[in-house]
Amino acid sequence: MTSAAARPRPHRDDVVIATLGMAAGVLSVALGLYNNVHGGRESGALLLIPLAAMGVAELLRRIGQPWALVIAVPALAADVLLGSLLATVVMFTDVVYASVLYGSRRLGRFVMIGSWLLIIGATIGTLAAFRRPEALLVGAVVGAVTLTPAWTGQILRAHRERADAERLRAEQTTLLAEMDRREAVTAERARMARELHDMVANHLSAIAIHSSAALSLNDPAASKDALGVIRENSVQGLSEMRRLIGLLREAGGDDAAAPSAAPTLQGLPALIEQARTNGTASGLHFTLTDERAADASPAAPVELAAYRIVQESLTNALKHAGPGEVAVDVAGTDPLTVTVTSPLGERDGPRAPGSGAGLIGMEERCALLGGTFSAGPEGDRWIVRAELPGGAEQGS
Repeated sequence: MTSAAARPRPHRDDVVIATLGMAAGVLSVALGLYNNVHGGRESGALLLIPLAAMGVAELLRRIGQPWALVIAVPALAADVLLGSLLATVVMFTDVVYASVLYGSRRLGRFVMIGSWLLIIGATIGTLAAFRRPEALLVGAVVGAVTLTPAWTGQILRAHRERADAERLRAEQTTLLAEMDRREAVTAERARMARELHDMVANHLSAIAIHSSAALSLNDPAASKDALGVIRENSVQGLSEMRRLIGLLREAGGDDAAAPSAAPTLQGLPALIEQARTNGTASGLHFTLTDERAADASPAAPVELAAYRIVQESLTNALKHAGPGEVAVDVAGTDPLTVTVTSPLGERDGPRAPGSGAGLIGMEERCALLGGTFSAGPEGDRWIVRAELPGGAEQGS
């Protein structure tokens, strides 16, 4: 039962074509309408036999190639010998057309070659037998019955194959575009995660350090100073968080609602001053040495990466460094070199908890710009060094 259900059945349109063709052939026999009147009248109802065979070939035109053509060729030959019906000839042309359109490529080539050979053979044979120019019409008729439908089927098949190829190419393009979109979303999420960490971690670390100091000291003045630092870092952290959220929102028409520009190296003095305030309780003091040329500045992505690396290095110093000097050195333009050194401390743990993503984020920023990054102890100092290449913008 399973094999019977899986067996292909004639298409509904093919059943209609076969039914109409056979009906037209029966009507032609009833009315005495034959292509060869003399032969048709002698054969009579015998013409219904090749007509029925051609009807079977029509039922198989989609699902039974090349067997449909194998049935149709002798059926046409018998029809011509018996007097010929127009309905049988028309159905044969449709079977030839279907053999090229629905059959294999090999069958299509065979039909095209066979049609040309049949035309040439019929034309030469008729001329040799009758030696009259009218014999050329035989070749034209044979071409109309065989070559024309085969050629039509070949053109339509080529058109369908081109359409299928274009459809497949469009699907592949859509798939590649979707893959690119997902990769872009993933990369943007990673970038925003680094940006969020670098912006907020510094302020939250300062808040944690000073809140611990305020809780441990029984001095109202010191507690008040610590609360002032906590409030300042809270406000700044909230401001930068709002800026980041503004970048994630869709751009609107209100210029006043536009997010502020990304931080640049011009903001390093303010960053160092903030670190001095936050590190007073830890015995840290901070210095900045900027040896860059006055008439040159790095490209915006390089400048942002350098600023974030300094910011994260200062945050790590506040968490982990022992008392002493934290030095920030910025030099060059191509490459731009950022070096942050801090004293190693001997403590059981950091002053504030961390996620461990700071060094990873700095290294990723350098890698995205094609730069180099290193961080580790050298003697009694912890040194962070980054080189960010190219992209200089010369000032006027």
